[in-house]
Amino acid sequence: MDILDKIIERKKREVAEAKEKVSLEELKNTPLYGRTCYRLRDFVLDNARTGVIAEFKRASPSKGIINDSVELNEVVKSYAISGASAISVLTDSFFFKGSLDDLKEARSQVDIPLLRKDFVLDVYQIEEAKAYGADIILLIAAVLSKEDVGRFSKYAKALGLNVLLEIHNEEELVGNTYAEIDAIGVNNRNLKDFSVSIQHSLDLVDKIPDQYIKVSESGISDPGTIRKLKHAGFQAFLIGENFMKTEDPSAAVINFTKELRK
Repeated sequence: MDILDKIIERKKREVAEAKEKVSLEELKNTPLYGRTCYRLRDFVLDNARTGVIAEFKRASPSKGIINDSVELNEVVKSYAISGASAISVLTDSFFFKGSLDDLKEARSQVDIPLLRKDFVLDVYQIEEAKAYGADIILLIAAVLSKEDVGRFSKYAKALGLNVLLEIHNEEELVGNTYAEIDAIGVNNRNLKDFSVSIQHSLDLVDKIPDQYIKVSESGISDPGTIRKLKHAGFQAFLIGENFMKTEDPSAAVINFTKELRK
């Protein structure tokens, strides 16, 4: 059993436990549930912003603890001030040391789109995302059937959420181009062995229909790579460890943005 299988096995148990603790009705009665979500496209295509989706991530299965000493509120505010188009917040607790409370705290700090970064396997998690202040959900093609991708994207869209579909190869793209999906991201990280190659994005960019926001995810560590990806046709760039692995992610994102805008 590889790490992805272990994550999915545990996530199924966690979702079942969450359903026992908090009902759908309770989620729908939370203060944030009724808010209107920000539209990802508006922020990605805003020339005043960078297209960067900056991630708050304390840990990962491949790296262990990345940074568990910084304050979430300070980091996400710096992401927003620096011109990020959205912020990705890890909500998986066991493998990534995140939580839904992190998502809610981020929502209280910034006025740009928030992505709930997790392994969505059930519509209950989509309701959670809405209740805790997310604007975007992530659907990972590698762990979902095409039927589930369609069902979940329709469900999310009915709640006003944006949908980011993550793929790793052309096979995961075929049959998953639903109208309710807003963005398609190419993950440059292999979920089986965690190796990274930007070439994955470059190979797939022209395969993604132009109706979708094109996102390159993972392995982006310098502004030059973003310029190369943008020239190839990408409009958004999910960056996680590059900022979080530093002692001061707030300073790191500000310096990165200065270099990007030169």
